[in-house]
Amino acid sequence: MANITRRQFLTVAALAGATAVSRSAFAQAAAGKPAEFKLKLGTDLPVTHSVNVRLKEAIDAIAAETNGRVAIQLFPNNQLGSDSDMMSQIRAGALELATFPGTVMSTLIPATSITGVGFAFGNYKEVWSAMDGEVGNHIRRSIEKVNLVPFDTVWDNGFRQITSSTRPIRTPEDLRNFKIRVPVVPLWVSMFKAIDAAPVSLPLSEAYQALQTKVADGQENPLALIDSAKFFEVQKYCSLTNHAWDGFWFIANARVWKSLPADVQQVMTKHINAAARKQRDDIARANIDLQKTLEAKGLTFNQVDTAAFRQVLSKNGFYSQWREKFGSEAWALLQQYAGDIA
Repeated sequence: MANITRRQFLTVAALAGATAVSRSAFAQAAAGKPAEFKLKLGTDLPVTHSVNVRLKEAIDAIAAETNGRVAIQLFPNNQLGSDSDMMSQIRAGALELATFPGTVMSTLIPATSITGVGFAFGNYKEVWSAMDGEVGNHIRRSIEKVNLVPFDTVWDNGFRQITSSTRPIRTPEDLRNFKIRVPVVPLWVSMFKAIDAAPVSLPLSEAYQALQTKVADGQENPLALIDSAKFFEVQKYCSLTNHAWDGFWFIANARVWKSLPADVQQVMTKHINAAARKQRDDIARANIDLQKTLEAKGLTFNQVDTAAFRQVLSKNGFYSQWREKFGSEAWALLQQYAGDIA
């Protein structure tokens, strides 16, 4: 038998458990009459992430309220493939439902990454005003143009922080030639290049191994994901940069969605959006305690001067470049909530 690491064993065990749990809606339906509508839901997040926890609750609530007519099977942690794989599947209708970070969707729909502009948002009041307001509406219209249905309430991925196995990141100079894993997101690859870092663009499912094998010396993610993905096992420092915010969009294939009866759509919309609101609260509460939790697991934290990073990005043309790409109208919408970005 091939040797496996403790982490690989735990990952396999967790996925097996999640698959068994996610099939509960099917099991419930099978106990009575077969489900009328069977839908698959894919995410790229670890089993224990609050998005998957709240999605599981919503799935059960939908099954209960529809008396088993709707059975949704949850596939967490890239079980159905990378984000790009799932994006292809949902556009083709092979996958009916999925959650995607806006920045990840930007490879297909550029407008979805505008909320991830470096150091744009300063706090959650600005974020939710924008996402529940005109910025969210602008992104939603862009998603609909590619025959996908975005649900109204955006889930919280969180403000992103930088971790490192070699040194704390305090100034832009600390990132010079620093090998940092970033998602397959042109905006963030561009941002770290503008700070003279050496971004390594990889899917989330490959990030832990890249850090473990030193393909990358650091990565950047919200604290909740740093914890649930266990990056603290292969990183020593966490710098509170708050350099970008991103959210998850709950997406349905348009053809599949339109084929569902209006009452089913109403029940699904109600429970999915309610779950998103609860998940936002989960992250808000978790952020209060996560730094202490991660410190106890070995991470050393430090603050940074974010103004210095913004100055470098401005000097190296990052903001002017992306203002041109997003367009003046979208940029003006962003600045209504985030203030002047230049």
